[in-house]
Amino acid sequence: MTAPAALTLPSLVEGAELVGEFKNSGYREPPQLVCLPNRQLVRLPPLLFLVVRTLHEHRDLTATQDTVTALDTVADAVSQEAGARLSAEQIVYLVDRKLAPLGVTTYSDGSAPPIVKADPFLGLKFKLAVFPESVTWVLGGLFSWLFRPPVMVLMIAAFLVSEGWILTSRSIADALSFAILTPVSILLVMALGIASCAFHEIGHATACRYGGVRPGVMGCGIYLVWPAFYTDITESYRLGRAGRLRTDLAGVYFNAIFVVALTLLYLQTGFEPLLAAVLYVNLEMMQQLLPTLRFDGYYIMSDLIGIPDLFKYIGPILRRTLLRRPADVRLDDLKRWPQIFVTFWVLTVIPLLVFQLGLIITQVPALVAKDWGMMRRLASAASDGAGPLTLVTSGLQIVLLVLPLIGVAFILYSVGRQLVRRAVRYVNAPVREAAPGA
Repeated sequence: MTAPAALTLPSLVEGAELVGEFKNSGYREPPQLVCLPNRQLVRLPPLLFLVVRTLHEHRDLTATQDTVTALDTVADAVSQEAGARLSAEQIVYLVDRKLAPLGVTTYSDGSAPPIVKADPFLGLKFKLAVFPESVTWVLGGLFSWLFRPPVMVLMIAAFLVSEGWILTSRSIADALSFAILTPVSILLVMALGIASCAFHEIGHATACRYGGVRPGVMGCGIYLVWPAFYTDITESYRLGRAGRLRTDLAGVYFNAIFVVALTLLYLQTGFEPLLAAVLYVNLEMMQQLLPTLRFDGYYIMSDLIGIPDLFKYIGPILRRTLLRRPADVRLDDLKRWPQIFVTFWVLTVIPLLVFQLGLIITQVPALVAKDWGMMRRLASAASDGAGPLTLVTSGLQIVLLVLPLIGVAFILYSVGRQLVRRAVRYVNAPVREAAPGA
């Protein structure tokens, strides 16, 4: 091999970690995981992972050998383990064309790779870390006893009893009426709802620690247009399917514990708005279990079949199912039953998502009219000397009515942008030349 002027032995980027096989995956050939310094996971085919691992194991070769000889040594080691002959030139090609662009290794000329940031479709935006890993680790330790099997059985039984008692023996309608007519009660219900969301995220962090992996930071961000909490549970991909599912379901499980606590507090105080808060938490739980957007239900489906990003298969499946195009290579990489599951998910979720968006869009005129009426009443109340508490409560109600409208507009914008990008790529694609004699 002839050495270019700036040839160096590529290396694993500083701070990256070779995690290993993605357990219980839905791929025909299980991918290997590399954790980048920003905690983003990269899935690699076994051959590329072998190249990275061998480069990392031979990172000190340049201290005793020149670069060309070191690359030859790496190529020999990879060839021996892969069972196929690779040259030093091919190692350089794989590094510069495959690994470095993913942010896994440096380039062969020694330059640093780009900082790769994931931008998943309909993902959480504008994330702000509030609690560092050290705090989430402590919180996970405080509540890890809640995952002991006897305690889980007791808590789930208590939740079912609480739900049954509230729904059969108490009037939720009366509690809602009382809460709506009392500004303080509305603020209390909203505060308890926020506390339930925070406890939900502690559940995810606790499940990580209980499973033996370290939870990441906790913080907040914007999902579509709604403020949302989040916990970095990237490390859960080190676990098997059961551990990942436990982590996915942990948030809803902690919501159930929160419902039990609210029910016990109601039994002690008889304060009606607490029942409205129970209903609010129940709605949160049902929302989290929806498989349409990136809520917990989506990740449950994803981890159940071992496919990390279901949304990227929407295009290939729709092209194969509706347009009768040949199967995309991404679908061929999946095992048979995950292919069936993903196809069922796409063909079920997409119509549901379209229906939900259509239902909201048809309600836009009514929502706009309701928002306008409430703003007029708020202005009238302000001019009549309404108290600050009433104004704050009314303002929050207006915000809650406006957010769905903005959310629909954002979803339509995201989908439209994707369609425009695909159309531009299609138009700008090179024209295939006809074969001779065609």
